[in-house]
Amino acid sequence: MDETQAHSRPKLSCRVNNSPISTEVEARTTLLDFLRDRLHLTGTKKGCNEGACGTCTVLVDGKRMNACLTLAVQCEGRDVTTIEGIGGADALHPVQEAFIAHDALQCGYCTPGQILSAIACIAEGHATDADTVREWMSGNICRCSAYPQITAAVLDAAGKMEARGDA
Repeated sequence: MDETQAHSRPKLSCRVNNSPISTEVEARTTLLDFLRDRLHLTGTKKGCNEGACGTCTVLVDGKRMNACLTLAVQCEGRDVTTIEGIGGADALHPVQEAFIAHDALQCGYCTPGQILSAIACIAEGHATDADTVREWMSGNICRCSAYPQITAAVLDAAGKMEARGDA
């Protein structure tokens, strides 16, 4: 492999939180590092950096992805949603509201990934009962063990979103 291949910088065009992005990125850059270091979207956290904890969960075309295992170039032409793209202080997402109402966080480090995973869990139709939620949220680890509150928040948000026609 020659030096130009070792340091290739392919073009990346995608949407991040509904904003178009067009830039060059090193082929080996993970989506996690791209989001945090290049776009300064630091809500997506680096946990284990090997796909085991779910802390870095983002949505790519509405599907859950571990940003630490996804290369940024794999997002070419795709829609990426981070925690910064789902709500704000003036208009929280229903899942964010439910996490607050159910005290579904303690230290908060895993919360962005938990919330994005919960949004996907609801959209996938897996927020039907506590056992199913726990199974489909099992890729997201909470070191503080707020699992009962997280499960309650997901079920509550699912019910409210369904009633509003959002789910």
